[in-house]
Amino acid sequence: MAKSEDEKDLKQADIEEETEAKEFADADQTQEEAKDKSEETQAESVEEPAVDPLADLQAALEKKDDELLRAQAEIQNIQSRNAREIQNIRKYDGQKLAEAILPVVDNLERALAVEVGDDDQVAQIHKGVEITLKTLKQALTTNGIQEVGQVGDDFDPNTMQGVQSVPAEGEIKADQVATVLQKGYVLQDRVIRPAMVAVGQ
Repeated sequence: MAKSEDEKDLKQADIEEETEAKEFADADQTQEEAKDKSEETQAESVEEPAVDPLADLQAALEKKDDELLRAQAEIQNIQSRNAREIQNIRKYDGQKLAEAILPVVDNLERALAVEVGDDDQVAQIHKGVEITLKTLKQALTTNGIQEVGQVGDDFDPNTMQGVQSVPAEGEIKADQVATVLQKGYVLQDRVIRPAMVAVGQ
């Protein structure tokens, strides 16, 4: 009977030791897990990139430099465009005046085409018209306005308007101007009025 109780006490003592050992093991494991977690947190905090104010300033400066270069290029384009427009205005500034004067030139040429006869007064008027026409044509030439469309010239559709076809005879060959019905004029490289011509075929 006493032996049975001793065995029972020994067994109880073994259970208590196992329980204590398990509790110690659990406590050690909890401490290890906490330690590992703390180390992971520290590692994560170390891995986060630090904010570099110098790099931010450098990026902002590069952006401003790019904007400045674009603005300068835009200003240069505007200046070039304005310079071309001013050049064209100067180059073609006499176009409206020329368009207004050309009918006067036409009328003076028609007046000179009329035969004078033996009347001295008519001859003097004819001479005055001739001088006036010459002065007007000189003014047109001085301002870069030239006649186009002469008899015998090759037909040019850019400066001439063919209004009729005639047989090519004598010195007039095919695709050449046989008759000028109305003179044409160009200002520099711009056609003010195309010449109205008859073309040899």
